[in-house]
Amino acid sequence: MVERLVPDELWELFQRVVPEAPSRPQGGGRRWHGDREVLAAIVFVATSGCTWQQLPSASFGPSGATAHRRFAEWSKARVWAKLHRLVLDELGGRGELDWSRCAIDSVNMRALKGELTGPNPVDRGEYGSKVHLITERTGLPLSVGISGANLHDSQALIPLVKGIPPIRSRRGRRRRKPGKLHADKGYDYDHLRRWLRGRGIRHRIARKGIESSTRLGRHRWTIERTMSWLAGCRRLHRRYERKAEHFLAFTSIACTLICYRRLTK
Repeated sequence: MVERLVPDELWELFQRVVPEAPSRPQGGGRRWHGDREVLAAIVFVATSGCTWQQLPSASFGPSGATAHRRFAEWSKARVWAKLHRLVLDELGGRGELDWSRCAIDSVNMRALKGELTGPNPVDRGEYGSKVHLITERTGLPLSVGISGANLHDSQALIPLVKGIPPIRSRRGRRRRKPGKLHADKGYDYDHLRRWLRGRGIRHRIARKGIESSTRLGRHRWTIERTMSWLAGCRRLHRRYERKAEHFLAFTSIACTLICYRRLTK
């Protein structure tokens, strides 16, 4: 089970970003479970959608409480964002990333409670959260963020574009700017167009009341497919995490697994 959820190549990448285990000069303390077993348990929770209490410890070793404690420690150390960037670096070094055009979009999900939640204007005011995403041409996620469901999509564009990390290329310098950005009518604002032009990014943002919605998916269907890939991480079907950093961590894990699957092809 551990080797299936955490293959050797993923484990080698994870070892480069995970912090060292704390040492106890006086000895004693809890039994320290291996990082690979704990990582497999976390991936199982993310993909199956089970609670930490339902984690089958007989299959992994660590209990649900241990896996959750290590998950919280690694989330605070931003391990998941670093792992996502490392996988993107590997893809960029192999020439698997297409920077010619990118797409931006968001998806809503219900949230029971917690930070960065808000009433969803398209779901009878039910509280929820949004996942904002930028993908490259083939649908691999480059930048991800979360917000309350009542945040307008347009307010996430600038932070998401700034959040694209410098990613290694097969030739030349690291790259962090797409050649062109596609967006739907929710991002139809002149100040966003001016900001993108100032950064040297061409834009293709649909205009309200002018363009038909029937042609919007010609280049944006890839990000819609990526949103469905995110649903493969069943922990994201509904937000249960009270802390925003834990919800963002599960989102980063889902993006990492999407990119890793491309890396192994």
